[in-house]
Parts: sequence; C-alpha cells; structure tokens
Amino acid sequence: MTDHYETLSKAQLVSLLRKKDAEKKLGLVWERDEIEADAAIDANFIACTIDPTLSDGAEPWRNLVIEGDNFDALRWLRMTYASRVKCIYIDPPYNTGNKDWVYNDHYIDPNDRYRHSTWLEFLYSRLTLARDLLANDGVILVSINDENRAKLELLMDEALPGMRLGTFVWRTRVGGNDTKGAFLSDNHEHVLVYGKSEFRFGGTEKSFELYRHWDEKKSDWFRTGGDLTQPKNMSERSNSYYPLCDPDSEVWFPCNPDSVWRYASRYGPKSKIKTRFMEDFIADGYIYFPTDQRVKVWNTREELDEAIAAKDVPGSGNAPFLRPDLPDLNFWVGKKVGFGTPSLKRYKRELKTPTQPLSSWITPNFEQDTIPDPEGNEIIAGTNIEAAKAIKDVFGGKAFNYAKPVSLIRELVRQSTSESDLVLDFFAGSATTAQAVMEVNASDAGGRRFIMVSSTEATASEPDKNLCRDVTAERIRRLNAAGSGKYADLSAEFAYLRTREIDFDALNAELDPAEAWTALEAMHGLPLTRYDASRAWNEHTYDDLTLMLADRTDDALIARLKALAAARANAFVYSWTPGQLKTALGPVDFEIRPVRETLVKRFQQ
Repeated sequence: MTDHYETLSKAQLVSLLRKKDAEKKLGLVWERDEIEADAAIDANFIACTIDPTLSDGAEPWRNLVIEGDNFDALRWLRMTYASRVKCIYIDPPYNTGNKDWVYNDHYIDPNDRYRHSTWLEFLYSRLTLARDLLANDGVILVSINDENRAKLELLMDEALPGMRLGTFVWRTRVGGNDTKGAFLSDNHEHVLVYGKSEFRFGGTEKSFELYRHWDEKKSDWFRTGGDLTQPKNMSERSNSYYPLCDPDSEVWFPCNPDSVWRYASRYGPKSKIKTRFMEDFIADGYIYFPTDQRVKVWNTREELDEAIAAKDVPGSGNAPFLRPDLPDLNFWVGKKVGFGTPSLKRYKRELKTPTQPLSSWITPNFEQDTIPDPEGNEIIAGTNIEAAKAIKDVFGGKAFNYAKPVSLIRELVRQSTSESDLVLDFFAGSATTAQAVMEVNASDAGGRRFIMVSSTEATASEPDKNLCRDVTAERIRRLNAAGSGKYADLSAEFAYLRTREIDFDALNAELDPAEAWTALEAMHGLPLTRYDASRAWNEHTYDDLTLMLADRTDDALIARLKALAAARANAFVYSWTPGQLKTALGPVDFEIRPVRETLVKRFQQ
C-alpha cells in the first residue's frame, strides 16, 4: 500500500520540503495535507444564485443571506468583497465532539492521529480566507469557550499573524455546575479580538463630571488630579528633584525623593529634555496647586528636625518627602510648606477623543449596579438566558440551541463599526448577528449592512433540513414583519443566495449570466438586483457609478454606450465578447472588460 508521499510529484515534494523548512518550530502543530488544502481554495469556481422567493423586501438588496458551505461562501466573498468588511463576528463550533461534521471539507482526514486536527484545519482554512475580506481598519471577533481558547488563539496567531489585539471575557450564566469533578464551574467564555493595523474600538463616552473647575482665562472647564510625578528616584533623575512653588500663594511643595516631578526645572542641572520645563507649564496655567490644605511654617531648623522625626511632614502614605538624609533641609526653614499634592490640569476642549478605551471585561447586566462608575468603559451584556428567551420570542419556541445574546453582539458591533460599515458572520446560525446590526442601526439611524452565511446542515438522517432557510433567514423575515412592539423599528431587506460549484473547464458553458451579474454588482459595491435575461444588457446606476453587463450587441446598446461616453460617466462595462463589442462601438474612453476572465482573475487572487 502506497503512502501519501509516493503519490506526489518531484515538484510537489520539493515545494512541501521548502515550506516545512521555513516553518517556525514554536507554535501550534496539527495534521494537514498542505498541498491539497492549498489547492482546495481554487479547486473550482463558486457562483451565487439569488432566490427571489426567499429574499425579503424590495430590491435593490443591501444585505445578504448566503446558503451554502461557508468555505465555498468565503471563496465567493473573497472574489466579491475583498478588503471591504469592517467587522467579522463568528461563533464557530466549539470542538465538543457532539456535532456531526456537515461541512464540505473533503481534504480533512477524519482519522487524524491528533483528535483536534480536523477542527483546527476546518477553522484555519476559513480564517485565512476571512483575513482577506477585512478592510484596513477591520476586526474579527471570535467567540470560544475556555477549554478551547488556548488552541484557537494559537491557531489565529498562525492564520492572522501580527493581528492579535486582546480578549473579552464574558459571563455566560448565573449559578454553577461542576462538570469536571474538580468543583470548578465554567461560567465564562471568551471573545478573541484580531484586527488590522488601523482598527480602533469606539470606546465609551467619557464622563465630564470631574471637569467641574472653570478657568476664566481659557474659558474652559478643567479637572485636576493628573499625576505630576514619574517612577524615577532623585538619583535617577536629579534634574527633576527640586522644590515646587505656587507663585500666587508662595506656598512650597517638597518633591517625593522616590518619585520625582515629571518635568525638569529650568533652574536645575543642565541636561537635554524632550518636553517643556515645569516653569512653562506653571506659567501657562497647567499646574493645579491645592488651596484647601494644611500649610506649615518651621521657623527654626530645630522645629523642622522635630517634625521630620515625628513624620509630621508632607508625604505619601508612610513615605515622608522630608527625611534626615536628604540634602538642603535648611531651605525649608521659614517657608510656607504645603501638605497637599500639586497636579496636572486637564482641559475639556483639549481632549484628543471624547471616548475612553474599552475594557476587556464584559459586565453581565444583572451586575450592572455593582459597577463603581455606571458611565465607565465596560460593555454590559446579557447571559445565555437572554439568548434563549430571544429565540423563543421571535420563533415562539426553541428553534436553535446555544445562541449568543443579542446584547453581547450588538455592543460588539456598536464598538467596532461606523454607520455605513459591513458586518459578516459566516457561522450565522440563528442570525443573532443580523438582529444585532438591525438594533444598532435603529438606535443611531445608521446604514450598516450584513452578510449572513449558513449551511443547510442537512445530513443523511435529515436530508430536508435547511437551517439557513428556516432559521437564519426566517428570523430576519420575522423581525422585518414585526409591525409593532419592541421589534417595530427593525428593518433589513436581504437577498437570499445559494452557492454553486462549477469546474473551471466548464465555466464557459455553465456560468449563468444572472450569476455573473450578481458577482459583478457585489464586486463594485452595489446592492444586488435581479438579472433580466430578456434584455440585451442589464444596467445598474448607483450614486455616481454605472455598471453594465452586455449579453447581446444591438443598436440600442451601442447608442447607450455612446451616450455614457459622451457624458463621461463613471461606467464599468462587461461583455461576454468584448472584442466584438469594441469593434461595433468604436473608440470610447472606458474599457470593455471580459466577464469570465475578470471573475476568474478575482477568484484566483
């Protein structure tokens, strides 16, 4: 019996060895057929067909529900939506071993020696495709349980190198359940965060309650309390160890010898500095000197020494700022010495951003009252109980297991997107992500769009099962149909698409013009419309862009193209026979592009 390597050509073996030599030795290892896995991405062409009977709302459709294996759907999306998705949220299978494998991964060996290899390769192949969909400021958020978090994080480091940003921790339930015999209850899950270099969360609105002091000269509110020290001692930063004086009250403040002033003095030891002198900040009004404080005058050195011995001097906790071993103690005799703490002023108008960074801790809504700052920087979300109630509320029963609460995904979407961004979920399941997008849009009048991908999950025992049609799309339909109640403001029309595999050799004969039209509209960022096969050409004008697909050449088409050329329109024209159309049209300022070659080139990028 021949083994796997005996079937490979010399070129394939050399390629495989070079790849293995280049691999780093530290990291996650799992079994995979690299040659076949790489080839599977371009094994065949994927087309998508719109089913108008399952679509919802009037065209053009801005949102998509795609029925099919998500590996195939992601390959189609890479052709049509590359670098345009702002937020990807997925809740993939958790590798529990309790779910039948219903995905089209023929190159994964179910008999892998490492039992996690199938799951790891399954996700790796999809995450590498998803990476190409992200915009330059895009982010991917992945829910995972605690047991598989470490493996998935290492896998994502491989699939999305250099993109790790952090992890949210989310409480999933109330109460406890000892499932492993160690009297330890798993009550939390994680949301892994990987983003492109330009991605930033929106953060939470800063509370301006602390900006309660008014500066008449600057006509602005300010807050006090900005740390005026640095974690360096007097030996490390001798030019920052000096007495500080309030020029208005002539009260002096000793420096902490273990944590000196942040800014050097103009009158101290000469050295190069990277910022302004302390005297400049004082002159410009950026240093706050306390007024409601104890002020003491030691008239003799003896009085000062007694105060130092009793530790009745300015300090921080049990650390006095005046000690017997410090130099120039005579300086403090006869001066007004303040026991308060000078600090930096922060002016409201000078804030770089009106928000503060988002906390990685997601607070359960039943603990909201325990948060010290109710306007703090934490996401507040429900538990699995909320998710189950939401499914029952929409469907009237238990239509889906293990959904996430809408509040969790809604706040992640709110933090990750702007009003016109695109959100993708390629493990859409019960379409919680779609509802989350709809709720965020309803709250800020936004125009975010979504793409939901779900398989049918049909099996030999359930051949007629169609999760995408009966749960994913159905939830959105029901939300759209809610004319009253809490869902009345939710609305999102969508096109229902199905993926289809076509061999490249058969593409000329089998690719339907309607499938090409759908791909071209998506490639150019247009909402989708139905293709009209009765017309010589189909045309879609949206904003300042005109897309045309010429199916047949006639006088009306030539006249229309010449009119677009005369108007210097931003037109993209595609034809099955571009050479013939160019000959009939004559010279124009826009290009006539070939349909098949364009799609194949984009698909095999």
